[in-house]
Amino acid sequence: MGKVAKGTFEIVMKPAPAGEGAGRVAVGRMLIDKEYGGDMVGVGQGEMLSAGNPAAGSAAYVAIEHVTAILDGRSGSFALQHSGVMHDGASQLAISVVPGSGTGELAGLEGSCKIMIAGGEHAYEFAYSL
Repeated sequence: MGKVAKGTFEIVMKPAPAGEGAGRVAVGRMLIDKEYGGDMVGVGQGEMLSAGNPAAGSAAYVAIEHVTAILDGRSGSFALQHSGVMHDGASQLAISVVPGSGTGELAGLEGSCKIMIAGGEHAYEFAYSL
């Protein structure tokens, strides 16, 4: 990837309303709202599905997040696909731009994102090319 955007974000997660299939399986469903600052300024909205027992150190989640932002002076939107696994306290997380999801001046965007959490603060490093 050609460039790296760095910054912080605030996140609010809340349980999604019960819908079709509620109670069928032990899958958590959360709505995600983010506010990005730093090199990428904008908002993200998404939905997450999770399973496992995070308190015991093992769980997994998948999510799709739609981001509307200004990145490198360009405005538009794109989607991120999240996939995370935690086992015995060790975690792996992959976040990438959904191919072809870029709109406006972010059309053609490709990239991947890392998330760091320290002292309760969330930060991101977004490697991308346009």
